[in-house]
Order: sequence, then C-alpha cells, then structure tokens
Amino acid sequence: MITLKSPREIELMRRSGKITSSVLTALIKAVRPGMTTSELDRMAEEGIRQAGGVPTFKGYNGFPGSICASVNDEVVHGIPGTRILREGDLLSIDIGTTLDGYVSDSAVTVPVGTISAQARQLLDVTQECLTIGVAQMQAGKRVGDIGAAVQAHAERHGYGVVRELVGHGVGRSMHEEPQVPNYGEPGTGMELRPGLVLAVEPMITQGGPRIRILGDGWTVVTADGKLAAHFEHTIAVTESGPKILTLRDYAERPEIERYRPAREAIA
Repeated sequence: MITLKSPREIELMRRSGKITSSVLTALIKAVRPGMTTSELDRMAEEGIRQAGGVPTFKGYNGFPGSICASVNDEVVHGIPGTRILREGDLLSIDIGTTLDGYVSDSAVTVPVGTISAQARQLLDVTQECLTIGVAQMQAGKRVGDIGAAVQAHAERHGYGVVRELVGHGVGRSMHEEPQVPNYGEPGTGMELRPGLVLAVEPMITQGGPRIRILGDGWTVVTADGKLAAHFEHTIAVTESGPKILTLRDYAERPEIERYRPAREAIA
C-alpha cells in the first residue's frame, strides 16, 4: 500500500531528516584510520538520542547496530564491530532516525585517509548517480525514470548496478511501497505524485552487479570482491520539485551542480 504524506507529515520527516543529516555529518568528520566501526556506531546512537530521536536500525529485524558500516567490497548492511579502519579503505555509513513516529534514512560512502584515484572515481560517480536520480523526482514522472537515469550514468562509466537491492518508500516505517530500483526503463512504473516520499539509494560496484550475503546473515558483498559505493537520501515529491529531507551541509560536493535539481527544489 502506497501512502502519500501531507505537508505536515513531510515537515515531521524533515525534522527527523535534520537529525539524520547532522549525525551523519559528525560521523563523516570523525572517520579516520585506526578507529573501529563500533566507535562510529556508539557516536551515532548517542547523537540521535541526544537530539530526541531513536536509532531506526537498532533492533530492526534483529539488526544489532545503530548504523550499517560497510567496508570496501561490502555493499550494505555491514554490522559495526571490532573491525579497524585502515588507510585507503572505503566506508559506507547508512543511518536512520525515527522522530515522532516518522523515519528518515540516508547513506554516504567516504574515504578513510587517502584512497586511490580509481576508488575516488567510484565515489564521485555513485554520488552523481544519486543526484541524477533525485532530479527525476518531478510530479508526473515515473519510478522507472529514477532507475533508468541512475543505471545510464553508472554504466556509462563502466560500473555495475546492484539489482537485488533497491530503494523504497519511507514514512512511518523504514521500508514502504513502492520499491525504487536503480535500473529500469524511462516512463515505466508508478507515477510520482506530490506527497510521495522515497529513499533513493544507488548501490554501484567497480565490477559486476552480482552480490552475496555473508554468514552473519546481514553483510552484503560484491560477488567478485571488487569495491562498492552507496549513497542515499530521503526525498519528498512536491509540486515544485523534489525536496531532500536529509540534505547535509557538509560533503555534498557542490562542484557537481550540473547534476543537481534546481536549488529551490532542494531547499
């Protein structure tokens, strides 16, 4: 069942999104070689709770962390723990906040220290994929337009697009209908209408698109062992264009303005 949110509900989700984006910004700034992923997880839980929210991920279907911390070939759902981050790693941080019954969800992949030029390009292209996908979220367009735009940009650069995992609707639950694949055909799928709120989350790989799940039952890795990147925002469709509810004021790469929706659309 697909639910359209009222302006009041979107405002509540924006408040939730502000906590998510602020805590994620703090985590991005804290990442350094030598720290463990559990340190970041503790920071995230403390930050969310101090702001009045609840970590959405913690306990979700038994997940033990407040964030997903996925390193290098781990695409998503990495469990925070004793793993030590090392110079040159890629770290994907996925985080969610529930505030007043509404969820916001966001993710970013960041370098740990200095990374290779090839890894940097993967990050750049994946973030561009997210921005391009968001730009498709105009009333009257279709869900397939989002995935088609993401897929075209990723494959133009020779990257794989994960098929088995998708974006999703979000609201009172973290995962609502509709599903939002990162591939597809333009003009297909449900129509985007004002009040629809989606979590768009390109998961792009340096190699092929195939994935597998590790023995912990959570961590998803690339089947070929190559690097992956993951970026995500929670976005509302409005009459005036897409409104990003988890927009950060740090590390959003303003130099890729040519891929951005109009500035007023993401205010």
